[in-house]
Formats: sequence, C-alpha cells, structure tokens
Amino acid sequence: MQPDGLIAELQNKNPKAFERIYERYSESLFGVIYTIVRDQRIAEEVLQDSFIKIWDNAEAYNSSKGRFFTWALNIARNTAIDKTRSKAFKNSKKNLTADFFVDILEDKSSFSNRVDAIGIKKYIKALKPYCEQIIELLYFKGFTQAETAKELDTPLGTIKIRSRNCIQSLRDILVK
Repeated sequence: MQPDGLIAELQNKNPKAFERIYERYSESLFGVIYTIVRDQRIAEEVLQDSFIKIWDNAEAYNSSKGRFFTWALNIARNTAIDKTRSKAFKNSKKNLTADFFVDILEDKSSFSNRVDAIGIKKYIKALKPYCEQIIELLYFKGFTQAETAKELDTPLGTIKIRSRNCIQSLRDILVK
C-alpha cells in the first residue's frame, strides 16, 4: 500500500493501517524519544503515548502542510519533552547513576551521534554553526527557547529569530 493510501486508511481508523504505520515509523521515533528522555522504559512508554496521539489525531494531519513522518516526529518529540518536564520524571531523576551524568557531559560538549536517529545529522552539519547548536538544544535535547538563550548566553529574541531562520534553512536544504 502506498504511503498516502496508508495514511488515508489510518485517518479512517483502520487498525491494520495503524499497525503498518507503527512498523514503519516506531524505530525512528523511538530514537528521537530516547535521545530526549535517556531511559529505555520511559522511552517505550512515551513511544506508546505518541502512537496513541497519532491514532487519536490522525484526521488532523494535512499532507499540504508537510510530510506525515515530520508530523508524527513532532508529536513524539513534544510528548517526550512534556514527559521530561513532568514532576514525576524530574523526581525519578533525582538519584541518577554516574553513567547518566557522563552522557550529559559528553552531549554538552559535542553533537551526539544519537542525534542521527532519523538521518538528519548530515543536513544539520551543512547549516551555520550557531544553527547546529540551536537545533541540538531545542529539538534534540528538549531545551526551551529561554533555556537555550541562557545556555548560549544569547538574548532570547535572538534565539527566537535564529531558530526560525535555522529551521527555514534546514527546510530549504531538505526540499532541494
């Protein structure tokens, strides 16, 4: 079945189409979720929550506004970020192992190889260095714009403008 037909079937609440969508996208979405939450069990839970949202909101997807994968990816990323901001998640991370902190230190100093979970790293590397930093913090580490401004010691307004421009530059590269 062609992707457009599969998505149409999903929008008509066909369980078989949902299974095919899950098989097709779950691994990539899991990679992005895991990069944000850094916990296998929680990432699996967030993946399930994401697919429930995809099922419940399938009719809201509009192909004229972008690719289905991008739409699903945004749902997964936002669900993961929401999870990291929850009180339960924060409390569960109060007694962390040293391995978790080693990962954080490595990620703060370099662009994690795990970012390439969806194969986008080569496109991000083609952007200006400040775009690479902003996209890493906002989209792969789940920082807010205010947190990104603080981390990069840059005014919030500048981060807002640069993030919009960087995403547009990334879109331009992907459309070529």
